[in-house]
Amino acid sequence: MVGGLSHGDHQEGGDQEGMRRRRGCGCSCTKNDFLPEESFQSIGNYLQALKETPMRFKDRLLTRSLDSTELHEIKSRSEHEMKKNLTWWDLIWFGIGAVIGAGIFVLTGLEAREHAGPAVVLSYVVSGVSAMLSVFCYTEFAVEIPVAGGSFAYLRVELGDFMAFIAAGNIILEYVIGGAAVARSWTSYFATLCNHKPDDFRIIAHSLPEDYGHLDPIAVFVCAAICVLAVLSTKGSSRFNYVASIIHVVVILFIIVAGLAKADTKNYADFSPNGARGIFVASAVLFFAYIGFDAVATMAEETRNPARDIPIGLVGSMSITTIAYCLMAVTLCLMVPYTKIDVDAPFSVAFETVGWGWAKYIVAAGALKGMTTVLLVSAVGQARYLTHIARTHMMPPWLAHVNGRTGTPVNATIVMLAATAIVGFFTKLDILSNLLSISTLFIFMLVALALLVRRYYVSGITTQEHRVRLIMCIVAILGSSIATAVIWGTADEDSWLGYVITIPLWFCATLALKLLVPQARDPKLWGVPLVPWLPSASILINIFLLGSIDKKSFIRFAAWTGFLLVYYFLFGLHASYDTAKASGENKVEDALKNVEEGAVPSRNGS
Repeated sequence: MVGGLSHGDHQEGGDQEGMRRRRGCGCSCTKNDFLPEESFQSIGNYLQALKETPMRFKDRLLTRSLDSTELHEIKSRSEHEMKKNLTWWDLIWFGIGAVIGAGIFVLTGLEAREHAGPAVVLSYVVSGVSAMLSVFCYTEFAVEIPVAGGSFAYLRVELGDFMAFIAAGNIILEYVIGGAAVARSWTSYFATLCNHKPDDFRIIAHSLPEDYGHLDPIAVFVCAAICVLAVLSTKGSSRFNYVASIIHVVVILFIIVAGLAKADTKNYADFSPNGARGIFVASAVLFFAYIGFDAVATMAEETRNPARDIPIGLVGSMSITTIAYCLMAVTLCLMVPYTKIDVDAPFSVAFETVGWGWAKYIVAAGALKGMTTVLLVSAVGQARYLTHIARTHMMPPWLAHVNGRTGTPVNATIVMLAATAIVGFFTKLDILSNLLSISTLFIFMLVALALLVRRYYVSGITTQEHRVRLIMCIVAILGSSIATAVIWGTADEDSWLGYVITIPLWFCATLALKLLVPQARDPKLWGVPLVPWLPSASILINIFLLGSIDKKSFIRFAAWTGFLLVYYFLFGLHASYDTAKASGENKVEDALKNVEEGAVPSRNGS
């Protein structure tokens, strides 16, 4: 662990003064609200910071934050506290509202028709298992580190600043793209409600590429309306979500009951037209349908009793969602042959196909309600992510301001929804859903990895021998998982020889971790069961699903990651380094890491 201050008292005082000025005027837009750190006060300072990039990068790469730092010092940089007024009941409905939206109402039809056929229900089961494993990992972290930063804060504590930043950039991408996808789907179902085609409400720009030329002004309007509601009040958003989600659940029950009344088992004759590959390709895309629960984890800071409310809220909402998805997928494919499913509004058109034209209006209205709540919860969650990222100065600290009257992060909410509206205005749904799944699966894999580190490594307690074993086991788990995904993505469907090597290797690596490395920490309040098996399985499934995503999406993902690295080395690294030094994060880390975790301070050597 790299410790100590490389700057003098003058710099520290300057940075702290900058933080005080910023706290006093969170709504201003001066240079110090965006770049208050010492490295950006003059050209000379910035050039000197660039020269120190290798040293600073080593510091940020090796430095891990503390639970207490995230809970107290980092949180205090927002000036005002978020209001603790949410219960497990709010979180369950937030979870349902966050998850059940565009994924089930749009992507079910697209993936059933293009890839999985009626076996799309199995795709939902695979994605649901992966999502539930991730829910367990998120829950343990959210209970013990109940802050708005969600997975960003968890990774800062366990994997360090740099990995947390890479995840943070993908979290932002996940939310912007997810919101844009839902906003465009909103237009599709609104068009159905009005007896029009979606493109009737879009502007076709022939001068732009096909994938970006269907301009969607309704998506922009919906994002603006959601922004207003999200800015005003979290509890108010919860009440709106609660009412809208009840209506949504009633519509889902109607779809299942009425749809099964029109079921034709002949439509299940060709159950899996593209075999296992079709099921897993669809599963990777349909993972999009389960994202949103991580937004609920970001609300831990506003939860009255995190130890009780978060496990009930997260696990409960995900269980309800998975059952609902499977039943709806079965219903859709029993109503109409998978080859005739409409890809824009599958459930509405399915009822029209079976002669119940009036029912499509109920379905379309319910879908619009569902997508509205998804956008709302996403807006609430994404703003809290960005707020906590900005608290560390990896993003401009202006975004960390919490409004004293509403208790909401106004600046972050407006910026994120503006970005969502711009992307939603231009980009088609299929591009958005694939890119979103990569980002989401990558983050969930990192959170599962961080949980293994949290359980098996504590500075000053874990011996050097056990640390080496832990690293070897984690490398073997990651390597075997990546090899499995590569085999799946490149080999013939009937080629099974590679799996005979990779799956036993994953199993042996996980077993070795269980038998050869003692757990260094027990969860204080709520813990994931069957560690290390469940987190390791989460890593395997998330990476495996990545192997089912198309090449173009990975190229876009790589381009985004490249942009993140450029931003980090030019701005984020130096801003977060200066802030950590000025606030004394590293000084307290070396002194308190072992004390906090119950170790002897003199043994700290990392």
